[in-house]
Amino acid sequence: MYTLEALIALLEGYLFVAIEPVTPADVAKVLGLAAVEVEEALEDLVNLYARRSKSGLQIMRIAGGYQIATKPELAQDIGKLLAAPAGKARLSKPALETLAIVAYQQPVTVAEMEAVRGVSVDGVVKTLLDRRLIREDGRKAVPGRPILYATTPEFLHYFGLSSLEDLPPLEDIAVAEAEKAQEHDALQAVGLEE
Repeated sequence: MYTLEALIALLEGYLFVAIEPVTPADVAKVLGLAAVEVEEALEDLVNLYARRSKSGLQIMRIAGGYQIATKPELAQDIGKLLAAPAGKARLSKPALETLAIVAYQQPVTVAEMEAVRGVSVDGVVKTLLDRRLIREDGRKAVPGRPILYATTPEFLHYFGLSSLEDLPPLEDIAVAEAEKAQEHDALQAVGLEE
């Protein structure tokens, strides 16, 4: 029905206008094609963009699909351009901390999040739910049956992850935090930090 070139052009246009990552299975279903055929065309498109050294765009595999995005080396300058008041609001430190707890311990209850953070997370959980970064994931089989929370595909999209396996291991994070603490202690010892 489609030549390879026509399918690649169609997919490129679709990726340009799609808000969410495009999955080969969904495209194949709509177009009446084999998912493997769509996957191959998308991979050809990934390779085509990878060879375009003067382009500011790339095709990324993200959240189980494909999406057109800017190249990482342009991130800082594009960030400046997007820093206008109409830009997407960033997550607060408490929201990021709570989201990290959910991402690494899911499914998790509010009480479990609060036990890790040491403070109430009700407002933060509401914000994360409103932004669709977390979702209710059933109820825990304990007295009171508290709601369990887990991350969403929007979480993967927000952080540019293909899957939860792309999260850095907790050991790497702990080492980085320990190194920062040692550096702070050393600078404090010589009077360069308070």
